[in-house]
Amino acid sequence: LTARLFLECCRALSAGSVHPHRVFSGIQPTGVPHLGNFLGALENWVALQNQYPTVLYSIVDLHSITQPQDPDQLRSNILDLTASLLACGIDPEKAILFQQSQVSEHAELAWILGCMTSMPRLRHLPQWKMKSGQKNEGSVGLFTYPVLQAADILLYQSTHVPVGEDQVQHLELAQDLARIFNNHYGDLFPEPPFSFILTGSTRKVKSLRDPSAKMSKSDPQTMATITITDSPEDIALKIRRAVTDFTSEVTFDPETRPGVSNLVMIHAAMAAISVEEALSQARGLDTGAYKKLVSDAVVQRLTPIRHEIGKLRSDRAYLEGLLAQGRKKARELAAPVLAEVRHRVGFS
Repeated sequence: LTARLFLECCRALSAGSVHPHRVFSGIQPTGVPHLGNFLGALENWVALQNQYPTVLYSIVDLHSITQPQDPDQLRSNILDLTASLLACGIDPEKAILFQQSQVSEHAELAWILGCMTSMPRLRHLPQWKMKSGQKNEGSVGLFTYPVLQAADILLYQSTHVPVGEDQVQHLELAQDLARIFNNHYGDLFPEPPFSFILTGSTRKVKSLRDPSAKMSKSDPQTMATITITDSPEDIALKIRRAVTDFTSEVTFDPETRPGVSNLVMIHAAMAAISVEEALSQARGLDTGAYKKLVSDAVVQRLTPIRHEIGKLRSDRAYLEGLLAQGRKKARELAAPVLAEVRHRVGFS
């Protein structure tokens, strides 16, 4: 967390904002979430909806098409993710859950903000460097998606944004764009526009096959990732085959024993106990026996979620209706802000 970011957060908390405590966050529709998504973001989302008066969670399908997508698969992924979010505890009565592309104000504000953003500013963002490859080849959408990310946030004059550490520089861009707009057209977005809520800082779930890397759906090794709809048998198999080391004792030392430490972290998080308590339960067990304890904790936590996802996913009309309700609520907040932006820019 940079010194600049720390100062911004302090100023935001002390200065207040236009709307008291409005949270916005988004997640790409890549299908059913995995264990890392669940522990790193979704549990936090569920907690936030009970802490703040206005919370918006967006399925950011516009962001997803920066990489090639099969249309039928994308439609299915959107509904899979909707069912998963509900099953994990997102409550449509407490949070506005909606599909980004159904609220056209996101794309229009992104265009306006994009016209205020320099190419060198975007070129140096880490996600572009990573995803475009060594030759800096990638789509215009991939290059400019941090601007859309800024529009997502500023459109709702958000005060709090849950964000992973890998997205901090993109969120700093959003803060800069709020200032640039205000300098050009007069104060509209509060400065600093929002505070960061870092998510998953202590719950970074690693690949079960390569504990030096994050757990990921795109991992080509099927044994590396646990999805929240995996069967008990699949969960047990994946954890049983998880990479550890040649020391049989269970300890927690992420630097020197990343594989075993990953299992301890998963056990503690899924059983809702401390790392110390997890180690206490592991006392006297070798890593092989401990993996059974970890599997049991994961299965116990995910089984009711898996059943609820199956139930929700069988009712397509309900999921689509819920997203339509979310779109209406989101547009009620977004439309007045964009109308004011359009007026200040000179469109109306």
